[in-house]
Amino acid sequence: MNREEIWAGMRAAVPTLLSSLPFGVLLGAVSANMGLSLAEIVMMNMTIYAGASQLVGLELFKHNVAPWLVVASIFAVNFRHILYSAAITKHIDHFSFGQKALAFFLLVDPQFAESVKRSESGKTLTMTWYLAFGLTFYAVWQITCILGAVFGKLVGDPRALGLDVLLTVYFLGLVLGFRAKDKWLPTVIASAVASTAAWHFVGSPWHVSIGALAGIVVAAGLPLGPAPEPLPSPEAA
Repeated sequence: MNREEIWAGMRAAVPTLLSSLPFGVLLGAVSANMGLSLAEIVMMNMTIYAGASQLVGLELFKHNVAPWLVVASIFAVNFRHILYSAAITKHIDHFSFGQKALAFFLLVDPQFAESVKRSESGKTLTMTWYLAFGLTFYAVWQITCILGAVFGKLVGDPRALGLDVLLTVYFLGLVLGFRAKDKWLPTVIASAVASTAAWHFVGSPWHVSIGALAGIVVAAGLPLGPAPEPLPSPEAA
């Protein structure tokens, strides 16, 4: 294990945690209000580890909808992870099969964005850095969900305080971080327009997948840009 890589991964996780902590508290509080025990909440978070789809599932369970609709809705929310997996594969091609399996389990939104940014900056995306980032985020996420489950009723509804907006702001920051990439603007505009239209005419959570698909179609249909500049030699792992 390279200590520098460990510290670098942990440091990179800190800014993402600041914006994600309220969302973890929100998930814990909502889960407790749904009647789940603390043990059930911890088990759910440790095995599923997908905050947005967990919230969607909890809301649908509350309304006693058909099981197939719960599964389809969660698939719609998590469809983007198929795209994440496909996009990050070229950056972790040097991982072993077991390492890739673990990497995909930890592949939440901040992990994807920060891993791609690190790789495209010319630095080697090592398993040590990836694990340091992912396990830091995973551990703190579990703690915040527990805090939300235990103390959520004292705070009230975090959404009423506007705390859940922080996660949206963070996602906007992630998107802006890729603004120098080719086809960024038309892809973002297409995704935003399609997602907004789907929100009004189809409903949540399908606007997530429809917006992503619209961005893919536009990006694939645009002509290729100039070849990127060669990256500097990667640093030693």
